Amino acid sequence: MAGEAKHNTGRQVLGWGILATFVAGFFFAQVGAWTGPVLGAWFIGTQRVRRGFVWLMVLTLVSMAIGNWRMVFRAGPVAGVEALGWMLAASVVAVAPFVFYRMVNPHLRGLVSTLPLPAAGVLVQVAALQWLPAKVTGLAFHGGWARMPLLREVGRDCGTAAVTFVVLWAAAIAVWMWNREAQAWKFAATAAIFAGALWSAAWVGRLEPAGAEARMAGVLICVCGVVVLSVWALRNRLRERKSWARLTGNSAETVALLRSPGSLSPVHVEGRPGGEALVSVAGEKFPIRDGVPDFRTAEDLSGANGKYNHLYETIGGFYDDTQRVACALTGMDRNAYVMSYLGKLEVKPGDRVLETSVGTGLNFKYLPRDIRRYGLDLAWDMLANCKANMRRWGMEAELFLGNAERLPFADESFDVVFHTGGINFFSDRAKAIGEMIRVAKPGSLILIADETEEHVKAAYENIPYTREFYKDRKEAVAAPVELVPAEMEEVRAETVWKRRFYALTFRKPLTVEKELHPMGAGEQRS
Repeated sequence: MAGEAKHNTGRQVLGWGILATFVAGFFFAQVGAWTGPVLGAWFIGTQRVRRGFVWLMVLTLVSMAIGNWRMVFRAGPVAGVEALGWMLAASVVAVAPFVFYRMVNPHLRGLVSTLPLPAAGVLVQVAALQWLPAKVTGLAFHGGWARMPLLREVGRDCGTAAVTFVVLWAAAIAVWMWNREAQAWKFAATAAIFAGALWSAAWVGRLEPAGAEARMAGVLICVCGVVVLSVWALRNRLRERKSWARLTGNSAETVALLRSPGSLSPVHVEGRPGGEALVSVAGEKFPIRDGVPDFRTAEDLSGANGKYNHLYETIGGFYDDTQRVACALTGMDRNAYVMSYLGKLEVKPGDRVLETSVGTGLNFKYLPRDIRRYGLDLAWDMLANCKANMRRWGMEAELFLGNAERLPFADESFDVVFHTGGINFFSDRAKAIGEMIRVAKPGSLILIADETEEHVKAAYENIPYTREFYKDRKEAVAAPVELVPAEMEEVRAETVWKRRFYALTFRKPLTVEKELHPMGAGEQRS
């Protein structure tokens, strides 16, 4: 225990040190030259393309205005407006490589996925220097590297494009390693390799400075790289959009499990001009979007479900990252935290495992690998992040857009059914619990876990954005023991992980009546 506490303290110190470095980047250009691109690459990767572009534009423009405030506030109203116009144009130029990176990166694999950012950065820089006014390029490409001796030497001898490539590639690799949860020593080793490469480039450059032809060759390589990476990503994107049935390894088995959430009638796959769809016997149609069947209706996105779905659509891209940062800064062991509730499941090799409100799929990482994973969520952004996580972790999972209160699966389809972190604010919790029971096989142990009232008050109600979603609640959150049908066995509710979560487990009996009745208000469960 002492060794584990020491390890957590070390991670906490490291986390605060990294945070301090990024904060310093806003005030010291030499640091910001490295941290700025990392933040830009990370942030735009958490957002949809259009929203990421707009937000990154706003953040870049604000930082430019702050860094060049004399141009705005000391030059008079007309000159200030003109300066803001130049900054707006410069922001577009500065953000363009990140937008290209966001569009191409998700469809590439491995280290190749880090190349779009530096290649596009060089291409945009060269084009801007060639055709745009100096005021724009000066604002867009003036960075702290000009004050750093090593980078300044590389820029002088090898050209500013070489510096742009190195800085942006380092940023893309840092984000790539972060997304794969690389250990700290790997970050340190990568930083050392980059430092060594820069020193070597500066040393070689002093011996024989790169001529115009060599610099042009480097630019042409980046141009070819942008074209090749674009075509490669488009090819992969088209493959991802191919037949859902062909891409799903056990498609016949999966389709056999699916039902219309309204009528519970079987469905089959049909090809349509706008893409594939699942069609029920009753004629209901459910589109397949980027390999994910969508069983949602307008009713599913109304009431409390719609309200909180908007929250998860907004935070879906950086949901995992905020948890990781919070755990690092507080010294919290995330693995122990997840297993405090997930360890209560009974999972065997080959089991079909369903998680309702699967979110980003974090729980799948902690389950045995030799299982068949199924996940359902109401928020597309959460499922998009879940798909990305499955690729990073080398896992496969069947994902579905739908409402946990109307599951699109046949009766008794899954060996394990569980839900974590969402039922507190469902529109109809009793219905969601009944659905979990319906699709679970007889004898299955079912788990429901969520935040306690104590944790909601201490955390979410004190955060400006999330506060709006949690205020004015009619009742305190608690384990919904009273909503578990009386026929269920081994019902147990307990708090876990420093009273931040509750874990409710119960077992579906081997024989159970079709009509399941929640317990009466006066009945008690242990």
